[in-house]
Amino acid sequence: MVTEAEVWEALAEVADPEIPVISVVDLGVVRGVRVDGEHVHVEFTPTFLGCPALEVMRSQMAERIAELGAEPEVEVVLDDSWSTDKITAEGREKLREAGFAPPTPRGEGTTLVQLQANGFRCPYCGSRDTALENIFGPTPCRSLRYCRSCKQPFEQFKTI
Repeated sequence: MVTEAEVWEALAEVADPEIPVISVVDLGVVRGVRVDGEHVHVEFTPTFLGCPALEVMRSQMAERIAELGAEPEVEVVLDDSWSTDKITAEGREKLREAGFAPPTPRGEGTTLVQLQANGFRCPYCGSRDTALENIFGPTPCRSLRYCRSCKQPFEQFKTI
């Protein structure tokens, strides 16, 4: 029989299809796991309601649970409750190391910093001298920015 801890560990190995440096657990989309004998129920909320990777995430989670020898049920909860605050500290660091500017969790510092032109740190050099290059990134949850100090482009994970 599979345990809840084993399921969480397995789900932590499922990469986000759009940002593979971070797992669905670190991204904070997995809301809960319930084990009932050989049956495993997982609730997850996509980063936004129109997420094109929703079915891929669901399928990958179900596949990983089945590999544990359990019967998966992966429920998509569409109540718009995900926010960037759900990203774990480890997830934020993985995003930064991969060249993303992870959002600052609410309650850490001032929320006004996001309204300032220099509110986003470059993940390469740490400079706040950055500019919004394009509000439309490769997915609706990301924007493109440019660091004026080290001249590197990078993606900004939009604060939701």
